[in-house]
Amino acid sequence: MRSTAQLDILLSDPTLSEELKQIAQKVADGQRITPEEGVFLFEHGELAYLGTLANFVREKKNGDFTYFNRNFHIEPTNLCVYDCKFCSYSRLIKQRDAADSWAYTMEDMLNIVYQYDGKPVTEVHIVGGVLPQYDLEFYQKLFSTIKAHRPELHVKALTPVEYHYIFKKAKISYEEGMRLIKESGVDSLPGGGAEIFHPEIREQIANDKCTGEQWLRLHEIWHELGMRSNATMLYGHIEKFWHRVDHLEQLRQLQDKTGGFQTFIPLKFRNQDNQMSHIAESTTVEDLRNYAISRIYLDNFDHVKAYWPMIGRQVAQMSLAFGVDDIDGTIDDTTKIYSMAGAEEQNPSLNTQQLVDMIRRVGRKPIERDTLYNVLADYTDTVFEEDKQFRGYFELPVISNN
Repeated sequence: MRSTAQLDILLSDPTLSEELKQIAQKVADGQRITPEEGVFLFEHGELAYLGTLANFVREKKNGDFTYFNRNFHIEPTNLCVYDCKFCSYSRLIKQRDAADSWAYTMEDMLNIVYQYDGKPVTEVHIVGGVLPQYDLEFYQKLFSTIKAHRPELHVKALTPVEYHYIFKKAKISYEEGMRLIKESGVDSLPGGGAEIFHPEIREQIANDKCTGEQWLRLHEIWHELGMRSNATMLYGHIEKFWHRVDHLEQLRQLQDKTGGFQTFIPLKFRNQDNQMSHIAESTTVEDLRNYAISRIYLDNFDHVKAYWPMIGRQVAQMSLAFGVDDIDGTIDDTTKIYSMAGAEEQNPSLNTQQLVDMIRRVGRKPIERDTLYNVLADYTDTVFEEDKQFRGYFELPVISNN
């Protein structure tokens, strides 16, 4: 494998410090790095070094495969009872009449689902603001109606932030609530709402919603029910490197316990139109370093995803050489969470051919998956009829993995 040869070259580099060489050897031997070593990588690991280690882990787990799916989003509302300082998406309830706020009815949401009848989508992703009227009964009916209408459509819905509020309002336990949600038709949980687990940071940026411990507990209960979920981390704001490692460590420990997480998605803080707009965003180099260290540290996670609408297509391509093996899906212009925060992709939608082209142009193998990572199609050697039309679509150089 190319990554093995690259790692051998790195280990023989006489200019590499003893500390970095020891960490590299542990990665080569399949050994787990410690939290202290994780912090050391953030403080001292250069981009090329980190990329070599992360790409080794990535290719050991997934080879050249890069996954995507055909999905669409439903965002019920951007009105919210919570006031997260980093959020550009949400509006307070008192802003319900603002031009950029919305709250869909049950019929509105179902009509979005019906628009995809006859189309080869495999997943609906449902997440949004928190409102009292979107209670347990409302979501049970929504989920069960979707599943009755289209049983094969995977419902990935709501974060622990939403479930914590819903179950508290219903005066039921997390255990009972998660059981009812599973029975209503939810197939998996997205990873949102994790932000930074440590209370030192969480209390400053999202003090009024569920704690890190509660987020983890809700996922643990979901896993105990035999179900799968994703995990995220919001980085690049007021947190220190050790806060990131603490976050990764708590995820790694829960994954050791349950094995229920599928993929980890680092989420870049965007500073447009929110209460933290005075904080500069992380650089592309720091984004790639964060992907790489996440891949190295989370040795028990099968996948690391770069959410292309958030970071843009070019950086998403670059990330495939820094531990990432998944770039999410077609999206179909159905999400506003990051476009409202100033993300590069203001109208996020790609068709299958464009995603395949984006992956192939950096020497990876495009694999269409379902939500649970079952392979639906291998597009490695597929020639599209309109291939020439899309060549040059991205107008950027091929990124070598050598």
